[in-house]
Amino acid sequence: MSKIRGLVFDAYGTLFDVYSIGRLAETMYPGSGATITSLWRDKQIEYSRLVTLSDPDVNGSGHYQPFWDLTLAALEYSLQKLGLQYGQQDLKRLMDQYAQLDAFPECKGVLQKLSEMGLPMVILSNGSPQMLQSAADHSGLTPYLDHLISVEQVRQFKTHPQAYALASKTLSIPTEELLFVSSNGWDVMGATWYGFKTCWINRAGLPFETVGPHPSFNGSDLSVVLRVLQSNANQPNSH
Repeated sequence: MSKIRGLVFDAYGTLFDVYSIGRLAETMYPGSGATITSLWRDKQIEYSRLVTLSDPDVNGSGHYQPFWDLTLAALEYSLQKLGLQYGQQDLKRLMDQYAQLDAFPECKGVLQKLSEMGLPMVILSNGSPQMLQSAADHSGLTPYLDHLISVEQVRQFKTHPQAYALASKTLSIPTEELLFVSSNGWDVMGATWYGFKTCWINRAGLPFETVGPHPSFNGSDLSVVLRVLQSNANQPNSH
């Protein structure tokens, strides 16, 4: 097995806590904050899959919409489904908060330690460039990341192969020498099929996906990546 030469992180749910927005949602809609957040996230991902899988154009220009637009559409759907009243200012408050999601508590410390190992680190995300930059700046993670890669370049959302191909293209490192890190089981599965070494951050204690191979590594938070890299440093390179 070749050594790991670069790290590729998913953003939402992996570095940035998409459920942290529930606190604001709860103050706006008492008793419904957690439900809004969960439904919003599920519908956001559903819409990203829908526009990619239904796209008649191999270049992704047919049904593609920026992730920000899909996120807003998913929020409106969620509030409507729950029968909650809202206006444009309510949507703006929630969307502004989404642009500045909190990072999970351990992320900054882990990325700081990883940066000392000298490997390039990037985000590869469905998020639009502006969304990623805003979240990375707000959370203090920007100094540790070499690139914020948005699938907007190819107008195809993960798990489309063109989206995953952006990592190797950006870093000029073969896919099999990159460790892809995500807390989303579906994302880890897509990345594994594509050819990455993969690390699943299983924060919720979920079972493995029951199709395809298991990820190369897994742990309950981002600190598992440190252990993987420390073990990798002691392995001989196959090249």
